[in-house]
Amino acid sequence: MLDAGEVTQENLLEVNNIEVIYNHVILVLKGVSLRVPKGGITALLGGNGAGKTTTLKAISNLLASERGEVTKGNIMLRGERIQDLNPADLVKRGVIQVMEGRHCFEHLTVEENLLTGAYTRNASKGDINADLEMVYAYFPRLKERRRSQAGYTSGGEQQMVAIGRALMSRPETILLDEPSMGLAPQLVEQIFEIVKSLNENEGLTFLLAEQNTNVALRYAHYGYILESGRVVMDGPAKELRENPDVKEFYLGMSDEGRKSFRDVRSYRRRKRWLS
Repeated sequence: MLDAGEVTQENLLEVNNIEVIYNHVILVLKGVSLRVPKGGITALLGGNGAGKTTTLKAISNLLASERGEVTKGNIMLRGERIQDLNPADLVKRGVIQVMEGRHCFEHLTVEENLLTGAYTRNASKGDINADLEMVYAYFPRLKERRRSQAGYTSGGEQQMVAIGRALMSRPETILLDEPSMGLAPQLVEQIFEIVKSLNENEGLTFLLAEQNTNVALRYAHYGYILESGRVVMDGPAKELRENPDVKEFYLGMSDEGRKSFRDVRSYRRRKRWLS
């Protein structure tokens, strides 16, 4: 696995001091800024409701369907402002989001689901078949289930289908939302190993939102921690793993051993990075 210092410092995505409001009144993101280096794995960390998913949807321009909008700041892809583009234009520019919840077309087969990912491309049948075999090489389980109806596959298999469908669009950047949600620990490790392989072998850039801070910081190069719509800490993943506040409040560890949030009565008082 690459260390953060080994990743190119060319920023593919830049989010600059954005605010997001829902229904014209609910302020969800409050001045969020982050950088996504080309060829790296960047993690957005934090609990439920921290603003991780909203950040991803702001980048991929999926807020409008939920009556949300970016009201301040800007989002840049290779130096070009992108928040006024529609999601299909972003896919053509190489940015695609894998939504939380393993969305599949349940009535279609696994292979038919994968092929929908190539719909926006003007590619030959040979190229699409080659990409399909590439997906099956990373997800051999999908090749075994290729004729199965997606709605009858397991949660782990549906997550693989969702990522594989994104790969069929030939993206440069994948926004991956809560890939571990609802999966057994062994499957979580398998999904993250595949993310690591895609990053290293295919040069894919990942921005992933994840509540499982422990596993995310083992695979990411750099991390941002969000709380209540703000970035409260960021740094190389290795440094975040060793940070005492992160260890206590997000990894469940302290100098006295493993703790739960309930055990830490001074939790709210001790969020030093917010003071």
